[in-house]
Amino acid sequence: MAARSGMSATNRRAYRNGPVLGKIGLDRLMPMHLWVGPTGHILRVGPTLQKLCPGMAIVGRRMTEFLEIRRPRGIQLMPDLLARDGAAAQVLLRHDPQVSLKGLIIALPRDQGAILNLAPGISVTELVQKFDLKNKDFAPNDPTVEMLYLIEAQTAILEESKSLNNRLQVARVAAEEQAFTDTLTGLKNRRALDHLLARVTDGGEGRKFGLMHVDLDYFKSVNDTHGHAAGDHVLQTAARIFVQETRAEDIVARTGGDEFVLVLMNCDNTATLNRIAARIIERLEQPIRFGGATCRISASIGTTVSSLYRNPDAAQLCNDADIALYQSKDRGRACFTLFSPD
Repeated sequence: MAARSGMSATNRRAYRNGPVLGKIGLDRLMPMHLWVGPTGHILRVGPTLQKLCPGMAIVGRRMTEFLEIRRPRGIQLMPDLLARDGAAAQVLLRHDPQVSLKGLIIALPRDQGAILNLAPGISVTELVQKFDLKNKDFAPNDPTVEMLYLIEAQTAILEESKSLNNRLQVARVAAEEQAFTDTLTGLKNRRALDHLLARVTDGGEGRKFGLMHVDLDYFKSVNDTHGHAAGDHVLQTAARIFVQETRAEDIVARTGGDEFVLVLMNCDNTATLNRIAARIIERLEQPIRFGGATCRISASIGTTVSSLYRNPDAAQLCNDADIALYQSKDRGRACFTLFSPD
């Protein structure tokens, strides 16, 4: 052992005649021990304790330079330590990080000094994680080993519980999304619209918005002439146009076969809403190709705005937009009408 070259004669004699236990497995039975010679210098350090002090030469140091004995109080010199034979100890390593350890003081016979048999105590979890300690770093009968098993089991359970909760959360979100989504077009459905309208018309919100009720003109002719597959394609095309002509904050919902509702948030300017309605009609009147067929539709639109109402009510807004929509139908379709209380 290289550090022995700096030992005094007293310490060399103590080391040579040291505990038989050290010669048959001291490191295995007390992996965190500290053997302090009769002069107060450290003669041997357990492998786990050395692992807590990577790169530090511990052997040869004075015990009081390496650690502070906090319990029992009053230990400054070697005779003080020997006089506490069999006492429980609490020590603090002086180097960074300052680890607190508990242990037992064992006075050795024949002027060999004393052994401090140390253990992590309540800081075991932090030490295991920080220094990557394994079961082999502790004595076989050390209750810390059982604690490690419990920590590992608890960690595994917590990880599995977290994973399960994440899966349940994803499934819940997916289920809610599916419940609020029209499967054909990917737009919001009637249920989602009712939920969102209830929120934006809540008295505490006070938000301004425009609401458009859109009905596709001549859609029945597409179904009757070209079949339901063509009709589905037309509905999907119309849905894309509605999304493209609105913003991310707006609500676009399919509420029936060929009926849609658009809620334009923070927009109650009638001129702006009329321009949007005109663009939607213009785009929907462009021919829609499906296979070898050409599908032609248009749209009738009824619009109302939240600022027309003292206390906006979702049902009333939808009803008034529906009235305006049928005014557009009566005017010959392919146009838009703004609801007026008159």
